[in-house]
Formats: sequence, structure tokens, C-alpha cells
Amino acid sequence: GKEVVFDSPKAALDAGISIITQELSPIRGMTVAENLYLGREPRRLGCLVDHRQLNRQAKAVLDQLGFRIDPKALMGSLSLAETQLVEIAKVFTRDSRIIIMDEPTSAIGQHETELLFKAIRRITEMGTAIIYVTHRMTEIFELADTYSVFRDGAFIESGNIADIDRRHLIRLIIGREVSAQFQKMEKEPIPEHISPLLAVQNFSRAGKFDNVHLTLRPGETVGIYGLLGSGRSEFVEALFGLGKDVKGEVHVDGRKVAIKSPSDAMKHGLALVTEDRKDSGLVLALSVRDNISLSSIGGYSRGGFVSKKEELNRAHEMVDKFRIKTSSVHMPVRSMSGGNQQKVVLARWLQTNPRILLLDEPTRGIDEGAKREIYEFMAEFTRAGGAIIVISSEVEEVLGTSDRILVFRRGHACQERINDHALSKEELIHLAS
Repeated sequence: GKEVVFDSPKAALDAGISIITQELSPIRGMTVAENLYLGREPRRLGCLVDHRQLNRQAKAVLDQLGFRIDPKALMGSLSLAETQLVEIAKVFTRDSRIIIMDEPTSAIGQHETELLFKAIRRITEMGTAIIYVTHRMTEIFELADTYSVFRDGAFIESGNIADIDRRHLIRLIIGREVSAQFQKMEKEPIPEHISPLLAVQNFSRAGKFDNVHLTLRPGETVGIYGLLGSGRSEFVEALFGLGKDVKGEVHVDGRKVAIKSPSDAMKHGLALVTEDRKDSGLVLALSVRDNISLSSIGGYSRGGFVSKKEELNRAHEMVDKFRIKTSSVHMPVRSMSGGNQQKVVLARWLQTNPRILLLDEPTRGIDEGAKREIYEFMAEFTRAGGAIIVISSEVEEVLGTSDRILVFRRGHACQERINDHALSKEELIHLAS
């Protein structure tokens, strides 16, 4: 009931307010436990950090939440999803009365999301209040009591969740009436006799995934679904030439090829959109133009000199094609929204004229409107004869965009299913777990 003005994050923390930020900020050279209790470490002899007690406290919090992470592990050794879990656990180490959660599930799978939801319900029953920011419609209706919609920096509407449906909420977010959520093409199944564009046999990487078989035909989208640690991201990274000690065979257009590096993969028509656009997808300090041309600069270089005019023209073409919202192609990408950043990543790879897109969490942390535009691009790409492998932690997204689905579990491609109306969300989660 008191009006307050916080002049620093510490002042908000002291008032009992914690936040899980959308952009993760781990200190990679420190352990999980040190990150969880940074500045609040248990002490002995008045000044020395009691590492034994620190690790005990961290393990207790992680175990309570059901997160299987070693408190002694370096943050730099964790995956994006594991880093997200540590950021979530951090707020539970504080006695907060208000917790702001900004896209807390954008990088984690279904199982970890369910664990988080259980924790949220437990602490709200104890009187803690949650402000939950998300682009995932299902989460809003599962968790929220009330809603507030923002669009283009402006407040649109608030109300009780019980008074609205999904369609109404999406219309408020996008600003127009919409039809289907996914832009999947209505098409006949691709005949078995059509030669695969990509074929992977006995593909393995020690400790990550083992003996994976996969075929991908022109015009086809194959979804990969698996829980955290299933080896799905490591598989597509290895396919793109990222990763050591990879064994197995890769065939493109029926020819066996050796992909030892990303440049090898690009020569054979592959492009990879990684799950973490800010860490491995973009150079944040560079402009929209520079990021779009980054992977195809050789295409408009003559004698070692870049044709700035052609580079600029190509950048403008991609901005128009993907409807990228930017004041200028010279604007640094770090100043853009997540959805527009993701479009820049897609635009960059489209400049390489790929035939096979490897998309790892292509709509992570972006708004509903940008999601739909990316689904439209995926449908357009396969319609033109390209092929896509898409990984997503959102079951609805895998079901809505894929022709076939490969389920990963503990490093093995354990099931392959035709994506027909008989395949349900519950069955897919069951197969993965």
C-alpha cells in the first residue's frame, strides 16, 4: 500500500521483489552454486566463503525444484536450457514476496516447465505474487488469474482470464483477427519413392547421441522432439559440422559427403539457426546489414573488395521480405526485439541459398505475430522444394509444423511417427519421457 520509487535493482530486492530476466546473464567462470548465491555466500571465520555449505544450500534448492544440475559445475559448461533452470532457481533462493518471471520457459522443455509450474503454484498458495511474462498462450491460460496485453509499447487491455478465450487474446496481441495458428501446408504425403535430399545413417557422437537414422525429402519438414538432455540440439549441430568425434554417414542428393565444418555444410546447402540467437546466431554489435551479409559476403565481393551497394540492396530486400521492423539497416541488432532479431538470422541464412534448413527453437522468446511470419516462411521454403528439420520444446509447434516427427530420448532417436491426426500431444510427451 505504499508508493515506492526504486533507484536500483538492489532497492527492489530489499523490498522483496525478484526477477528472472529474459536475457540470461550467467557468470560463466563461476559454479552453479556461486551464481545462485552471488553476494550472499555463507561465510566462515567472518570473511571466507564456506564452499561446503554453499554447495549444500544450492543442491537443496535444485533438488526441491527437481532440477538435475550439479551445483559444482561451471556455468560455462551448461546448455542454454540448464542455464535457464539456474536463473529460475536463483529467485527461489530469496524470500521474495513478488517475483517477476520474464519468459522463464523459453529455453526449457515440457518436463522442466511442469516442474516450474508446480513450484509456482506452491509459492502462490503461500502468498507470493507472480508477474508472468510470456508469448506462450497455453501457459497464460494454465497459470494466470488476470491478464494484461501490451502491443508496440502500448497498453491494450486487462481483465480476468476466466472472461476471455485464446482467440480473443491472440487478436489483442496481434491487432487483427487470425485464423489457424500454424501455417502448415495442406498437401499429400510425399511418396516413398522420392529420393531423399538428406539421409543420415548410424550418426553418433560419444556421450551426446547414438546411432541416429534420418531421411529428409524435398518439400518435407521433419520435427525433432525430446526433453532436456536428449541430444537433439547436439545432433543438428554435429550435422552442421559443429562437434568432435562424430561418426556415421551423411548423404546429400544420394552422394556421400564429408561435413567436418560449417563451411562444408554450407557448400552442401545446409543452414543452421541455433537455439540461442544472441550467443551463436548474431553479432550483436554489428548492424542489421552486416549480420544479414555475414554468411554470404563472398557472393558480392570482387578481388577481395565488398560491393557495398550490392550488400545494401540485398539487406533491403531481406528486410522487406521478412517484414523486419527497423529504422535503418545500419541499426545495431542488439537494439531490436527478439522476433526481429530472429528474422535477421533467417534472412542471413536465406542469402546462402540453402536447400536444407536446420531450425533449433526457431520461435523461442518471440511474440505471436513474429511466430506466424516464421511459420509462413517455413511453409514457403518447403513449397519451393526445400526441406526442414525443426527442433522445438513446444509440443504444439512440433505437431503444427511437421510432416514426420523423430522423438529423441537419452541420446537415441527412439521413435519415428507420421504426423497425422491420430498423434496427440500426450502421446508425444510420453514417448519422449
